[in-house]
Amino acid sequence: MRKVLTNLLRDESGATAIEYGLIAALISVVIIVAITAVGTQLSTTFNTISGKLQTANGN
Repeated sequence: MRKVLTNLLRDESGATAIEYGLIAALISVVIIVAITAVGTQLSTTFNTISGKLQTANGN
């Protein structure tokens, strides 16, 4: 029984999996933030272009 507990405490494969999971989560958050920022900028650009086109057409 003592040998099983010692082996269990020395096993680090679970810790490695958790670390990879945290890294993947962090990368996902960074991607989501970047896409949101780009989406906001694109929306502003399209609204500006739309406003200028409406002004040019006399609407």
